[in-house]
Amino acid sequence: MEIDAKGMHFSELDRLVKGNENDIIINNVMGQRYIAAGAKGKRIVINGIPGNALGAYLNDCFIEVNGNGQDALGDTMNAGTIVIHGNCGDTTGYGMRDGKIFIEGYAGYRVGIHMKQYGSHIPKIVVGGSAGAYLGEYQAGGIIVVLGIGSEDRKCLGDFTATGMHGGKIYVRSRFVPEDLPPQVDVHKVTDKSELAPLVREFCTYFPYDADILLSHDYFVLSPSDACIYKTMYCNRSI
Repeated sequence: MEIDAKGMHFSELDRLVKGNENDIIINNVMGQRYIAAGAKGKRIVINGIPGNALGAYLNDCFIEVNGNGQDALGDTMNAGTIVIHGNCGDTTGYGMRDGKIFIEGYAGYRVGIHMKQYGSHIPKIVVGGSAGAYLGEYQAGGIIVVLGIGSEDRKCLGDFTATGMHGGKIYVRSRFVPEDLPPQVDVHKVTDKSELAPLVREFCTYFPYDADILLSHDYFVLSPSDACIYKTMYCNRSI
């Protein structure tokens, strides 16, 4: 099914998307909110710039956006994949429970805030460019990767990274050791890239980069230290 969303109210677009069981192409999108919120079982291609909360509460859809994403993309998503051929706004992946988000460019503030995981449900966000302040704020699980493409000569993380982090991991491709981290967060140079490599390789299937070149560079990993008292209280002991 193909939808022309030019001038269409977001509620009408939402009705068309949820009422169709087939794969969908949506053209001329310009700021409509809540596209595919709670949707499942379909492939959606968006040509344009969707509004806030794209793919919120998503359940096992594949969404590809030929444009930028706005705030709260993938808010509390449960499963599926979102691919953004552009940049993203703030609070990308807020409260993610599972699924994957791949962003070609940069992302705004508070990416991955309150991400969580349980058992085999491990959410993942890969940012191709840099990330804004408060990355991984209160992160309780999941994996965030910041590749820093285009920021090789400077730090690619904003201020207050990992504030309140008590679970999960943040991988950063950088020549510079991340600084000014909270005292309960450890940072180490990555020596084993077995967890990182599949995400970088999948990123490169969507965007025109060479995975082998990206993986040949230095990475650092941030994770909560044993000094973080909340780490032992989180329900998923595996983190």
